Amino acid sequence: MRQLPHSRRGFVALLAALLTLAAMVLAAPAPAAPGETGWWNPTARPAPDSQVNVTGEPFHGTDAQGRVRGFVDAHDHIMANEAFGGRLICGRSFSEAGIADALKDCPEHYPDGSLAIFDFITKGGDGKHDPVGWPTFADWPAHDSLTHQQNYYAWIERAWRGGQRVLVNDLVTNGVICSVYFFKDRSCDEMTSIRLQAQKTYELQAYIDTMYGGPGKGWFRIVTDSAQAREVVKQGKLAVVLGVETSEPFGCKQILDVAQCSKADIDRGLDELYGLGVRSMFLCHKFDNALCGVRFDEGALGTAINVGQFLSTGTFWKTEKCAGPQHDNPIGLAPAPEAQKQLPAGVAVPAYAGDAQCNSRGLTELGEYAVHGLMKRKMMLEVDHMSVKAAGRSFDILESESYPGVISSHSWMDLGWIERVYKLGGFVAQYMNGAEAFSSEAKRTDTLRDKYHVGYGYGTDMNGVGGWPGPRGADTANPVRYPFRSVDGGSLIDRQTTGARTWDINTDGAAHYGLVPDWLEDIRQVGGQDVVEDLFRGAESYLTTWGASEQHQATVNLAAGRSATASTTEWWNPFVSYAPGRAVDGDPGTRWASEWNDDQWLQVDLGSTSLVGRVTLDWERAYGRAYRIEVSTDGSSWQSVWSTTTGDGGLDTARFAGVPARYVRVHGVRRGTQWGYSLYEVGVYGS
Repeated sequence: MRQLPHSRRGFVALLAALLTLAAMVLAAPAPAAPGETGWWNPTARPAPDSQVNVTGEPFHGTDAQGRVRGFVDAHDHIMANEAFGGRLICGRSFSEAGIADALKDCPEHYPDGSLAIFDFITKGGDGKHDPVGWPTFADWPAHDSLTHQQNYYAWIERAWRGGQRVLVNDLVTNGVICSVYFFKDRSCDEMTSIRLQAQKTYELQAYIDTMYGGPGKGWFRIVTDSAQAREVVKQGKLAVVLGVETSEPFGCKQILDVAQCSKADIDRGLDELYGLGVRSMFLCHKFDNALCGVRFDEGALGTAINVGQFLSTGTFWKTEKCAGPQHDNPIGLAPAPEAQKQLPAGVAVPAYAGDAQCNSRGLTELGEYAVHGLMKRKMMLEVDHMSVKAAGRSFDILESESYPGVISSHSWMDLGWIERVYKLGGFVAQYMNGAEAFSSEAKRTDTLRDKYHVGYGYGTDMNGVGGWPGPRGADTANPVRYPFRSVDGGSLIDRQTTGARTWDINTDGAAHYGLVPDWLEDIRQVGGQDVVEDLFRGAESYLTTWGASEQHQATVNLAAGRSATASTTEWWNPFVSYAPGRAVDGDPGTRWASEWNDDQWLQVDLGSTSLVGRVTLDWERAYGRAYRIEVSTDGSSWQSVWSTTTGDGGLDTARFAGVPARYVRVHGVRRGTQWGYSLYEVGVYGS
């Protein structure tokens, strides 16, 4: 979920002639393409219903090399209408009572949107709009209407028919937004909402199955492993993956910097989510929690979210100078009067130093436990929304385990870390920006994708209160010309019609999910065929990352519990030992510490000669700026296999060509601080 302010589009007057046309549409079902029959057309679509406006059989299978084909949306929110108390996103993705019931506005938006409070906040102006959805759709859905349903099932069907083969449905909510919003009809508990959204996604699958003759026969297939997803794509259908994006997963909020959850809560929560079918998740979102700090929001929205952070946690965001080139977004300093009114008397949003652009809150001990918990369950970690400090530590942990399951799904990560994602074997998708901006960013990172032989994805974030591409205009030099062919060439795509309204990407922008194929054609017009072909390889790359995560095997730490010696040991506290063995005892709370001199070493005897290719070092604050890894088979003759002069502490992973060794030595050359060298844990691995 991404929250950005957008200007308010002009209202379209509702003409009496449309009402007459609407009555005609309501009286009869939307027709299928003349003469078109096939497995992809339902035998019992509700009447009336939206049109799909795509003809031709959806492509099946894989290419000659066995790779799946198709687009991937790595970040969508099909069931966000069930979140935030149930009245923030108006309309539903489906209804047993039909489209007129599904695509209707929230009750408080009638008769003219005067009480559409969240519209005031997200869109500006007075929030007024025509609340009528089906069949006229005068004012919504629209690319800048942030509180109305964009994921009606038939619109998703159109995206599938247009070539999309993987969709990640992120179950999303925010308890604070729910609690402060005026209108709600259910609990604000985040896990309760996540459970309901998962249930509704399965109900949507069953709803679509019914149209095609029974269980398992529809095109919308929820998948729980990569092999199942590949089989679904092979059949020409849409593989739907469940993810979670919420601010307080497992109840893991923090109040006055005190965690409100435990490791047991995290284990129970992860087990429950896995049982629901969830395979990827964010550990924090918008507000700092007991697991990690967040990447800030900018502008007036940032001020409003900072207020929400205080109301949720009792603390505002705190900043510090960044340790490296990566940084968080600048904190919004613009006034947000309506939000600021929620603060207690005498409490104000603080000012922030311009040279301190990083959240001081990183990945907590509980957050590290959750990252390891995701790896243990072969789930994928979403690093978008994490603070630089939290994301950096997460990368360190993933790299130390060679774990590929890392996703950046909608441009909410420092872009300087894209190669770090690719090196691990992870996947990157870009937010659904306008064709010009999207194409430009895609071309900027094209060399990296070529280097790592990966495809690209997009994150539509529909129903995520973010705003979507506006129209480029019918008079542009290179408009989308209807009808157009899908990327695979097998389908013909015309303008999308629902009820009395027909949308055109040139003049309406990306108003709803059904316009995804049109937006991709717009990208082809602007960015060229190469950009679209990279996107068409996206489903394969996403499934490769997922499959590698499932197949990952934790390697044995050859140093665990082994004998260790050191050049020196710091001794100043008679009650605490900093002996060399503390660095290989498996306890992250103990450590070895040297005397305060540059030339120091720690040596581990593995007990017998093994092939060694990776060493991990978890530094305390007293870290090595320059150091090297040395190995020996006899403890006398040493070979340097890896070195650095730019160490920055934290969790380091040294990789090198496998070499036989019984003894491994970390040899400090130059300290990074005034103290000596101190290591919580040293790991030695075969690869």
